[in-house]
Amino acid sequence: MPTQHCVSLASVQKAQATISALVHLTPVLTNSTLDNWAERKLFFKCELFQKTGSFKIRGALNALSNLTMRRENGEEVRAVVTHSSGNHGQALALAARMQGIPSYVVVPRTAPECKKAAILEYGAHIVECEPTDQSRIETASKTVRETQGILIHSAQNPLVIAGQGTIGLEILQQQVPDVEAVVVPVGGGGMLAGIAVAIKAQRPQVKIYAAEPENADDCYRSKQAGRLTPNTSPPVTVADAVKTSIGDQTWPIIRDLVDDVFTVSEEEIKRATRLMWERAKLVIEPTAGLGVAAVLSSRFRDLPGPLRNVCVVLSGGNVDLDALDWLQGAQVAK
Repeated sequence: MPTQHCVSLASVQKAQATISALVHLTPVLTNSTLDNWAERKLFFKCELFQKTGSFKIRGALNALSNLTMRRENGEEVRAVVTHSSGNHGQALALAARMQGIPSYVVVPRTAPECKKAAILEYGAHIVECEPTDQSRIETASKTVRETQGILIHSAQNPLVIAGQGTIGLEILQQQVPDVEAVVVPVGGGGMLAGIAVAIKAQRPQVKIYAAEPENADDCYRSKQAGRLTPNTSPPVTVADAVKTSIGDQTWPIIRDLVDDVFTVSEEEIKRATRLMWERAKLVIEPTAGLGVAAVLSSRFRDLPGPLRNVCVVLSGGNVDLDALDWLQGAQVAK
């Protein structure tokens, strides 16, 4: 009997109907230079052009829309709470503001200042914590108690996963020519799981590949071991949006529907990110460079069988410009 997952194709389709008027239909772009380097035809799903600069607004809006319906039915929703390294926090802050709900975002103190500033500008309250999964969870739980709020997890909430899965629906609806594989960055796994459900239910022959840093390889190790194997210590990686581990809701989907996981080094991530800036003129954040680094790797190029058309999800463009030394003396005055 097939495993029941927390998200189905129907729930992703319902999410698309709920949020389609509230999010951008992001473009799919190509680049012949990168095609030559990858030895394949590459299609880039550009979530860096999404509201708040990343895919995260999809899941946040889907989850908050559900809370709005609960409020309309007379249920009191005092606040929403999450913990996030930045992108989900921004998305939840904007979604909550759109729905008129106070929001509180627990943020690791080491998160990029640009992401903290954006969270504040979207109207959320920031609560800082230590850069560990345990501290994030404990601080978020305390904030929920203090605000009497509702926790909206960045990756393990089924409504969030369904919202992120709308990317997969769009890839097929945009008729990416005969797509044979989709490469997705993975941290908590919400986007990867949602896309896998959306695509495998309609085109089971399409390969779904995850890309993650060697320094934060819990998804790779989980697939190898056949059981959930989270990171035991805070990862150190330039891809700051994927420092969280996959979890109880995303793991079964990843276990059953994701074909393989590719890990890449810090240097490969940096090179791929710079390459996209210079050759494709797309200012992606390093996390979005994971998929690019994966398809340019020798292991990916050596995959057997015909694999001509590959879609790479560029997850976001919230670059921490303060981390770039050459920009330190050229900050824009406010």
